[in-house]
Amino acid sequence: MIGFLGQIALPGISFTGNAGPEQVTSALEIVGLLTVLTLAPSIVVMLTCFTRVLIVLSFLRQAIGVPQMPPNQIITGLALFLTVFIMAPVGQEVHRVALAPYLDRKITPGQAVERGWSPVRAFLLRHTRERDLGLMVELSHQSRPARPQDVAAHALVPAFVISELRTAFQLAFVLFVPFLVIDMVVASILMSMGMMMLPPVMISLPLKILLFVLADGWHLVIRSLVSSYQA
Repeated sequence: MIGFLGQIALPGISFTGNAGPEQVTSALEIVGLLTVLTLAPSIVVMLTCFTRVLIVLSFLRQAIGVPQMPPNQIITGLALFLTVFIMAPVGQEVHRVALAPYLDRKITPGQAVERGWSPVRAFLLRHTRERDLGLMVELSHQSRPARPQDVAAHALVPAFVISELRTAFQLAFVLFVPFLVIDMVVASILMSMGMMMLPPVMISLPLKILLFVLADGWHLVIRSLVSSYQA
């Protein structure tokens, strides 16, 4: 067994000090790529519309009264693909100004990062409330920048997330109102008929599902989510 293992050819890995500049650059690029892949989930959550979309879809299930349907995998998958759809223009701009020139060896990695951050920053600023942005700048104990474009990333990103949470909860409230009315009407009717032992949810749930289907609820919700970023 030991002799068999000794015959297996393993890839040579050497740590010599005479590596050329190209080899060092390639190694640094690999390390940078692995770092980006490690942080990819956080980037998706913090720098895109994923947070708002997922929260609204999750609240929609709660409003209808079926917190387990559709399953979490379906909700997360739909939110992810909607995020890709909404963020496609930003991704195309990043590819045009940063990724493509970098792959063609026309710019350095630092220049690629700076150029790639520009369209992402524009997206974040467009969907961040000035009040939230001012809060993070104040809490960072830094002088107020002359332009919003000059706000540091460590202040812009949390401000964007706070704005996304606020908008998501606003949309969730709008979703809850019609279903809440149905619950109240059904509960009042059952009480007036003396049917207090019958759970109102047994009557209201089919009515809410019927209302959602007749109103083409999925179409309206998805349209509202996408339009909120295209306005």
